[in-house]
Parts: sequence; structure tokens; C-alpha cells
Amino acid sequence: MLTVYGEGRGFRVVWLLEEMGLPYRFRPVDMLAGVENDPEFLQINPSGFIPALVDGDTVMVESIAIMDYLLARYGPHPLAPEPQSDAFAPYRQFLMMGEAGLAGASYWVLNARFLPTEAERDNPTVRHALRQYHNRMKLVRRQLERTQYLAGDGFTAADISVAYALLQSWKSAGIALEAPEAAYLDRCRDRDGFRRALEVCTSHASWG
Repeated sequence: MLTVYGEGRGFRVVWLLEEMGLPYRFRPVDMLAGVENDPEFLQINPSGFIPALVDGDTVMVESIAIMDYLLARYGPHPLAPEPQSDAFAPYRQFLMMGEAGLAGASYWVLNARFLPTEAERDNPTVRHALRQYHNRMKLVRRQLERTQYLAGDGFTAADISVAYALLQSWKSAGIALEAPEAAYLDRCRDRDGFRRALEVCTSHASWG
């Protein structure tokens, strides 16, 4: 059986598995307690970051890579448009952008919220990350002006990737949403797969 280790970006993986209807086991990883106190997990990923996926003898890390693996290994599936489809190019673009352009940038803003002084929270790295985030959001908003979802009118794994990033930036990093992405997130959060993922990943309950 598939085993998912850790929440955080593991929420993307759990959400995808719920949408695909694949059986899996979820194994929490307490990052606050320190992964050095979790030898079982360190055997899976000695680098100590989450999420990780175990599928038989296969071990995968990095949430987007895990999603790509699951869709290829257990597909074909409508969540991943075929290469011949008009939806394929935007699907691949936004699947990757959800992490590389959005979640990665908002992560630095999120972490800065916990720094002790305003001067430390408002630093060149954070300002650069915010510029990158808002720059990439121009592409997201333009696409949402055209279609209901990021690859077209059908929900895909690209939406799981980007919706996670938007929820992280809004709920955790305090970056305000504009109307197009707020309405888009409402559509994504209305899905049964999203609601089931919240029941598994309890630390994300406020995202509902």
C-alpha cells in the first residue's frame, strides 16, 4: 500500500490520492519535535524533509515529483491531460509553477512572520520573494480570466499544486487574495477530495 509521510506539502499528495481514489496510509511526521527523534522517517528520507511517499520498493520525495509519479504510475487519469490535449501545456506549466513560482516564494514570507523584530521581518529576501510571488500571480489571474481552472474548464492536478500554494500564502503567510483567485479557491475547496484531505491532514483544518 502507498504510504504518505508528513503533512505540509504532503497535503497536495493526500488531496491527489483522494481525487484519484487510490488506497493509502498516512503517517504523520512531527517536524516540531524534530526529525532527529524519528528514526523510522529518517530511514525513508535521510534529508529529513516532508513529504515522502513509499510505494513498495520505491521512495519519492518532493510533492510535485510525487504527484507526477502517481499520475504516471497509476494513470491515465483526467487529472493529468494527455500530451495531445490543448490542456497539456497549461497543465504542465501551472503544475510546476505552484511550487517553483508560488509556494516556494511564499514560504520565505511565512517564515519571516515568526522573526522577532519588524526590521528582520521586512528584509531584502522577503521583499524579493513577495515580488516573485506577485509576478507569477499575474499569470494565474490571466488564466483564471479565461477558464474556470488552470488547464481549462476541467479540474486537474495543476489546480492541486496552485491551490495549495494560494492557501499557504493566504492562510499561513498572510498574503491577501484578489477576487479571481478567491473565487477559484472556493471552487477548489468545494471538492469532495479536498474535504477528505482535510480530514486526514488535521493541521490544515483552517483551510476549509
